[in-house]
Amino acid sequence: MAVYFDHRIEAPESSGVPSLLTWHSALPVLAVASNSPTTGGNVDLYLQQGEYVESCHLESPHQPTLLRWHPTKPVLALGWENGQVMLLTHPSGDQTVLPTSHTSCITLLEWSSSGSRLVTGDHTGALAVWKVDARGRLQGNYLVKHEYNKPLTCCIFRPASPGDDVAMLARASVSGDESALDMFSWKGAPLKMGPQEGLAFYVSTADGKVHSVDEHCKTSTLLSVEGSIKKLFYLEKREALAVITETMMLSQYTLGPEGGAQEFMKVKLSSKAGQNVDIVWTEKGLLITAAGELVIRLWDLERDDNYVLPLDETLGFERGEMINCVSYCAGKEILAAGTTHGRIAIWRMVVQPDSSRGDTKAQWKLQTPTEVEGNVTQLQWGSSLNLLAANNSNTVLILCEHMMSAHFSQQVAAVQLTPTQLSITQFPAGVHLALQSDRHIKGVCVTKESVTVWSGKQVTVYELSGTVLRNTGSFPCDSHVVAVHGENLYTVEPNRVQIRTPQGTVKQLLTFSKAEGNPVILSVCQSYLVVGTDTAHIRVFDLSRRDAKAHCGAKSLVEQISNLGALRSVKCNSNGSQVSILISQVNGRPDHKVYFYDVEMDTVTHFDFFIGRPSSGISQQEESERQQFQMTELSGRCPVSHYWDESEPRLFVCETVPISSESSSTSFFDTMDVSVVTLFCTQEHGLLLQDYYLKPSGLQALLALDVPYYYFSCKLLFRRGGDFRPEPGERDPADVAATTTAPSSRGSAAQFPHMVSRRALRDFVGLENCEKATRDAMLNFSFYLTIGDMDEAFKSIKLIKSKAVWENMARMCVKTRRLDVARVCLGNMGNARAAKALKEAEAEPEPEAQVAMLAIQLGMLEDAEKLYKSCHRYDLLNSFYQASGQWRQALETAENQDRIHLRTTYYSYAKYLESMGDKALALAYYENSDTHRVEVPRMLQEDTGSLEIYVNKMKDKNIYKWWAQYLESQSDMDSALRFYENAQDYLSLVRVHCYMGNIQKASEIANDTGDRAASYHLARHYEGHDDIKQAVHFYTRAQAYNNAIRLCKENGLDDQLMNLALLSNPEDMMEAACYYEEKGSHMDRAVALYHKAGYVSKALELAFATQQFSALQLIAEDLNETSDPALLARCSDFFITHSQYDKAVELLVAAKKYHQALEVCVGQNLTITDELAERMTVTDSKDLSEESRKELLERIADCCMRQGNYHLATKKYTQAGNRLKAMRALLKSGDTEKIIYFANVCRQKELFIMAANYLQSLDWRKDPEILKTIIGFYTKGRAPDLLAGFYEACAQVEIDDYQNYEKALDALTEAFKCLSKVKDPSAGQQEARLADLQHKITLIKKFVHARRLYTEDAGEAVRLCEALLEESELDPAVRIGDAFGFLVEHHCQTGNFQVAYRKLEELQKLLPSQNVRYYISQTSLEALQKEMDVPTDRGDNRQLVKEEDEVEEDLNLS
Repeated sequence: MAVYFDHRIEAPESSGVPSLLTWHSALPVLAVASNSPTTGGNVDLYLQQGEYVESCHLESPHQPTLLRWHPTKPVLALGWENGQVMLLTHPSGDQTVLPTSHTSCITLLEWSSSGSRLVTGDHTGALAVWKVDARGRLQGNYLVKHEYNKPLTCCIFRPASPGDDVAMLARASVSGDESALDMFSWKGAPLKMGPQEGLAFYVSTADGKVHSVDEHCKTSTLLSVEGSIKKLFYLEKREALAVITETMMLSQYTLGPEGGAQEFMKVKLSSKAGQNVDIVWTEKGLLITAAGELVIRLWDLERDDNYVLPLDETLGFERGEMINCVSYCAGKEILAAGTTHGRIAIWRMVVQPDSSRGDTKAQWKLQTPTEVEGNVTQLQWGSSLNLLAANNSNTVLILCEHMMSAHFSQQVAAVQLTPTQLSITQFPAGVHLALQSDRHIKGVCVTKESVTVWSGKQVTVYELSGTVLRNTGSFPCDSHVVAVHGENLYTVEPNRVQIRTPQGTVKQLLTFSKAEGNPVILSVCQSYLVVGTDTAHIRVFDLSRRDAKAHCGAKSLVEQISNLGALRSVKCNSNGSQVSILISQVNGRPDHKVYFYDVEMDTVTHFDFFIGRPSSGISQQEESERQQFQMTELSGRCPVSHYWDESEPRLFVCETVPISSESSSTSFFDTMDVSVVTLFCTQEHGLLLQDYYLKPSGLQALLALDVPYYYFSCKLLFRRGGDFRPEPGERDPADVAATTTAPSSRGSAAQFPHMVSRRALRDFVGLENCEKATRDAMLNFSFYLTIGDMDEAFKSIKLIKSKAVWENMARMCVKTRRLDVARVCLGNMGNARAAKALKEAEAEPEPEAQVAMLAIQLGMLEDAEKLYKSCHRYDLLNSFYQASGQWRQALETAENQDRIHLRTTYYSYAKYLESMGDKALALAYYENSDTHRVEVPRMLQEDTGSLEIYVNKMKDKNIYKWWAQYLESQSDMDSALRFYENAQDYLSLVRVHCYMGNIQKASEIANDTGDRAASYHLARHYEGHDDIKQAVHFYTRAQAYNNAIRLCKENGLDDQLMNLALLSNPEDMMEAACYYEEKGSHMDRAVALYHKAGYVSKALELAFATQQFSALQLIAEDLNETSDPALLARCSDFFITHSQYDKAVELLVAAKKYHQALEVCVGQNLTITDELAERMTVTDSKDLSEESRKELLERIADCCMRQGNYHLATKKYTQAGNRLKAMRALLKSGDTEKIIYFANVCRQKELFIMAANYLQSLDWRKDPEILKTIIGFYTKGRAPDLLAGFYEACAQVEIDDYQNYEKALDALTEAFKCLSKVKDPSAGQQEARLADLQHKITLIKKFVHARRLYTEDAGEAVRLCEALLEESELDPAVRIGDAFGFLVEHHCQTGNFQVAYRKLEELQKLLPSQNVRYYISQTSLEALQKEMDVPTDRGDNRQLVKEEDEVEEDLNLS
């Protein structure tokens, strides 16, 4: 908690009433303007503590109207009512009067963001813009002057647009971005290296106009509103302008790039009429107003939200206290408001745990008020020190925030209440005292005999004797820290620590070298002093002797701790062996580690609260689930204070806050999520977590640890005058009984508030007053339990007999989760009930749930609740809440986490409310639990009036029925009938009507509704009255067919019996069929019922016996494989006899008589379908042997072949394993694709050859894929002789069809290769064939050679061709016609037409039946005809004959 030191300004006597005040934005300099009716106006400057700056005093006969500081330089601009503008420089006092440009009261003074421009304006509408240099000096006359002819009211500069990111532009240029590259070149615009100063501004006038003035000082009207403009604000995020008029009308305008303004929001702000409104604008978009009301109003323009902040009388404000003024400090996020009763209200923006800043209404926390005199009319935050200036109409006070001083030592505690007042508490005696100082108290240090306070300029020592405080010494000293041990005071100055007497006499000096730095931190524990310096060195001194002796050498922490900026706090333990350190990092943020310096080992270790565990060198090797859970709870935090126990050197405690809260050092105490963590620290075992818990909300901060208590300062809830009150409920109960105060009057009691509260350590709850031996034993037990040494733990407490101690140790086991130790403790306590509950809880799988049961038995309900939550056992947590009477929490848990027990929880709560007599609320929860239909009538049965109202209101059928039954029991039959009807309970309606004799009405209800129960009841009634027909009818409607059948049989109603039996179940059908069979009549009905009931064999026997063939045919249709084979065979014979062969075959197949079925198919020429073939395909080896199965499949396939179903035959042959026949069947089908697929799948030589032979029958000449397949199949079938024959056929085709002897030669060569591979037993025949092939190849080669040689040597080619014609057996290797054609072509081309004609004649003689045009080109023939005059008609006729007689040769390659 903070207190505010108030310094009254040291105003000269000549100054009048303060009227204006303004802080410099960075320097702690305050400018105050005052008015005096006699001397005129004054302007003075004051420093941080109100010191008057004489050199900067200004006097004038005129009144000052405006004060504005330069943004960076110590230059103040002043505006006077006569139009004069002056610049005042601090601290020299230099004055610069601006050249005359205004003739009336100055209403505008505004600096640009960097101070290079100053805008001045007056009441007549004259506006001037001045240029100022970098030192804050005026440069010549004004740049421009505009006349607006209306009083000027406001002016704001528009912020500059962000500059270009040079690094990003450089990367873009390197990657080839031309536009980015141009920005670096001389051709482009000059590059902005960062945010530039905005020189454009907006100025408003009293007639409601806003004018825009650009960088070149050109003005234009931007917008106009109704009324005079009071304030202008610029919303940087939205690039919008906000305008507030004198009538509190807020308008917002978006600003276009070309200077236009578009209104997008307009709203009337709430304010008190006739009051001067103080308006504040924050950078986060908050608009804050104070208008002399009980509240201040806030508008969040970014979120479009608004709310109010009222004063709180419980904090010390008075009823009717009005708020005059308001000011906001962005650096500390504090809102200050001045009231009419001389108080300053402070709201601090706090972040609640686990919540964001989205809920703006919940983020302002009102503090206890700071009191000043008079009526606060003006507030102003300012300077980098965040100082607050307050004008109370008489003078100005400068307020500086200071953290509340507090100290505890040797059972004495001191807590600061006001800047000059302390509350002293002596715990052994229970005495509470107040100390009033004549100076501001910046620090306090207490011992058993003394209280020492210091202000930064003076130290004062008070002797503490009983209930009396006596001043024993005071001396000037500017030390900002002081420590006390015995009669000695320790103060600091550069490079040394002074040891003084209470009167200030220096007894000894502890010097520090230049490297060690200046002492800045002092801390005493028992007889050891630890000193921290500004260079991060620490030294420990032993104070037990007359003179202080060094306990260890200076230790530099910079070498041990990385990123160390400065020391925040150092403390040592009671024997001087350990020093704990808190530091700030280089960036100024608090470090999230606590460091420990071991003096003897000269080592530094740490506990990191960010990850919740100690440094790696000192943590245990194995962590239990409990330790891991605790580490998780401790993570993400930062330490803010730390202490060692005053007598136990192992025990250390610190306060931690979440990481998000630590940045604001003054506000972390306001957060709810402050945890107190206790550690054991030893050389052997390092750092061990002993306990942690959340600090109660009413406590301010930890003061000390002194076993068995933690000591806390309390939050100050109320402050008014001399009346101080801490948070209620946070006083230690021991304090109440032992309090000793001065006179017991009301006023005196108020002077001694209980500002310190004790809280027992976890291990000492209930043992606060135990003797030292027990206390030491408990500490040892806790320590050994923490390190897991159970033997030593039990040794330390084996002599303790007190049940209270054992109970306390059992409580400790809840925190440490040691159930094994807890059982021993419960045994020593004799608590059998708790031991039994713990034994039963072992059935739970989660250890936390077991420990929670132990906590419940020991009354530690909060711990049990946390444990159940940690293991997510919300069912047990729900039961726990119910058992402890926490019904609200139980309902919340059931609704959010334990919804499976939601209705049960509602029911239990309703029962509880009923037991408490709250029937109205119980009724609602019975409805929520969906048990109201039973429970509410039971609960209200004694209050029939309320119950009837509830029944009529609910309109629930079940409740109607219950109420009707109640009325029936009361013999109110008419009302009962009405409610039965509302409940739609037709059975009860029929029952009551039958009881009352209204049989006709009952029959109508049963017929109309069709209700089975009602019909059954009415049928029983009719049967009882021997009305059989009606009884059968209503039994039928009730679907009670067995009763209807029974009546039909008894009364001979055979016609109805058949219909009823068909509607009923198989048992009733069987019974009716037996009835018909016994009677011997209606045998067809008996057969039909047997069949319908599923007794097919019985139906068939009866049908055969009675020759009912139509029925037999119907029955046979339902027969299948599951039927009796003999029955199937019998039926098939029946169908064969009656020539119904299809049905007979189906039954034979169902009877698994496949051969007979096949014989019928063959004999009667029945088509075997795919479905029938599949049914005849036996898969189970039990039915047929493998040989028989294959035989059957082949017979099926043979039958399919005969019927032309080749695909099915192929399938069956394949299933039978006969792939050869399968291929033959497939070949007959002509399905080329499947033939190829089947051959590839089977991969048998024979099948490949068969497939290839088949493919040769196709037109393989036109389909290259078939050609490739034929060659592949012959190759795979290892039939080179057949492949050779195929190649020969290919060669002949090339010769006959295309005259392509080159390809034919290639084909014959391949044929020769293939034939060479044949291993033929008849070698002679193969050799002859090879010789023949070789001869053909030789002849073709000669012919091909002649044709190729023709282009080079035509004569040689002709000679070769003529020689070739003399070869014997030339044809068919080389066709004679082709050779003659070659010669004829040659002679025609050379002009030897006589020779050509002789060759043609010779060819016609050799081939008289063929057309010579087939061998000779048309051009050569025409030329020959022309030259020789020979007709060629003969040839045409011969060609026609040839074409008609041509027969395609079959290649017999097999």
